Amino acid sequence: MPKLRHFDNLGTVRFVTFGCYHRHELLTTPQVVSVFLDALDGIRVVYSIQLLGYVVMPDHVHLVLLPPNSIKLGPVIGELKSKSASQIIARELIDFPVDCFVFKDGRQRLAFCQPRCYDHNCLTNETAMEKIDYCHNNPVARGLVTEPGAWLWSSYNWYRGVSRVPIEMDKIDRGSV
Repeated sequence: MPKLRHFDNLGTVRFVTFGCYHRHELLTTPQVVSVFLDALDGIRVVYSIQLLGYVVMPDHVHLVLLPPNSIKLGPVIGELKSKSASQIIARELIDFPVDCFVFKDGRQRLAFCQPRCYDHNCLTNETAMEKIDYCHNNPVARGLVTEPGAWLWSSYNWYRGVSRVPIEMDKIDRGSV
């Protein structure tokens, strides 16, 4: 498998995508999504990452982040996936499909996420806003809801001024992304 290239330390907003193992719909209940969002919020605090937008879909996640230049984002995303998966597994929140049981290092393990992530450096403010809009419109495009505000697991309602949202966003400086 070729190594995916990630360009860190550019001071740019990053659009990150990763999927559930074999595109299984594992992110479908409020309990599971809540565990993931708690892990996301914790990672954000620990690494001083600004969270500008997100959407949690049944089989994948999109994040719009502004990491500090001092970190490599790939390992941080790996930590996010590992922490959220281990908590979901420990709490037995999902009946995993049989092909999620994989052998690694000589023992059987549960695979929750695909091992890699895709990320894109947003070199302009317009690109960052396009990616946030993409997150918000993804559930509509997939036919899960008819309007973005009906999907509870995205940053859309925070941007609309709704006070009770699953996770707060950092304010985006529209002039300096």
